[in-house]
Amino acid sequence: MSVRVSLPLLAGTILAASFALPGTAQAQAFYLQEQSAKAAGRAFSGEAADRGAASLWWNPAASAGIASAEATASASLILPAGEVVNTGTVIVRPGQPPASVGGIPVSTNPIEDGLLPSGSIAVPLSDRFSVGLTVASPFSFTTDYSDDSWARYTADRTRLRTYDIQPSIAFAATPWLRVGAALNVEYAEATLSNALPNLSAALPDGSQTLQGEGWDFGWTAGAQVDIGRLTIGGAYKSKVEHTLEGSITTSGLLGPLAAQNVEIEGVEARFSTPWQAIGSVRLAATDRLTLSAQVIRYGWSEFDAIRLGEPLNTAIPENYKDSWSFAGGVELAASDAITLRAGVQHAETPTRDGERDARVPDSDRWNFATGASIGVSERFTLDVAANYVAFDDTTIDRTTAAYPGTAVQTPILVDGRLRDANAVVLSLGGRFTF
Repeated sequence: MSVRVSLPLLAGTILAASFALPGTAQAQAFYLQEQSAKAAGRAFSGEAADRGAASLWWNPAASAGIASAEATASASLILPAGEVVNTGTVIVRPGQPPASVGGIPVSTNPIEDGLLPSGSIAVPLSDRFSVGLTVASPFSFTTDYSDDSWARYTADRTRLRTYDIQPSIAFAATPWLRVGAALNVEYAEATLSNALPNLSAALPDGSQTLQGEGWDFGWTAGAQVDIGRLTIGGAYKSKVEHTLEGSITTSGLLGPLAAQNVEIEGVEARFSTPWQAIGSVRLAATDRLTLSAQVIRYGWSEFDAIRLGEPLNTAIPENYKDSWSFAGGVELAASDAITLRAGVQHAETPTRDGERDARVPDSDRWNFATGASIGVSERFTLDVAANYVAFDDTTIDRTTAAYPGTAVQTPILVDGRLRDANAVVLSLGGRFTF
């Protein structure tokens, strides 16, 4: 007997979640906000209203009117922890009653530790004009479930890297108004895999792997206004519409499914990262005490589907929702050389109940931060920060299927939980003037 399986639907199981597994230190879903050690110390509050190279990622107007060239470099060590737990997932093979999916029921720390570097430079061209350059990795993570994890049919190993190069220009229009704009040149590469069930539970699983890469573009624009001791900043980062080109490889299928063991080259996958609308304020309450706050609206509804071009020609819905983050912070100049920081941030998940799977075990979270800056010399300042991120327990409950729409459709009724998830993030950076 032979079974004909549509290649687009065969590919759908892996690609539907290919770019969406978060690292647990991020702002939301698969966005990483750790682009400055200085910002990390105050829980990323007030970034669009601050000045200097360290804030260019959030607002290109931050460099307008600077007196001398500035450069900053940071690295964040991300140490996630947590459990992805099976509470009753079943698989329904053709002609068979529902059965336990089997496998290891508790996946501990599936998201790997990571080191996230970033850096910016800003150079004045005159007392009003400046140019800047920021290099960041805003959407990056690596996760690895064991081959016999209960989650293997929806997530095995995933690696996503993005590299964003953001050249910018800024102009101080008046002593109280600064504006700026930037281009975002973003490279993305992804490698991910998941298991595929054979038609008999007695047979070992097959596997499927996707690889792809591509360059794409977006933009950022922003402004800052000074009103006495208060600075108001606003910025907008556009979505980036990514197109990755690569391949899908299917192997290990046996019996009637063996004909589906193929490698498909020239696969094209299109998806969009979210836009961001950022509003910030910074208030110099006294000569030594500064208060800051920031709110961000994320356009995660742009990540509504993964669209596959030739030769697959299909789309897989994602149905993310727009979401918010809110942050507040405080800075105290303890001396001329030392500034102390603290802050707290709350961020909503863009994933929806009933549509959350093991590749996207995201939830609402609180971020508690502390940090400091130490003036080592007149031209060099050291920034340090520590963040603790606590995630809400939540359900993993998105029903999926292998070989959907065919005679051998095999539903996987996912019933799991994200439990005891948290992350520690340690950031170190330096700021230079020259």
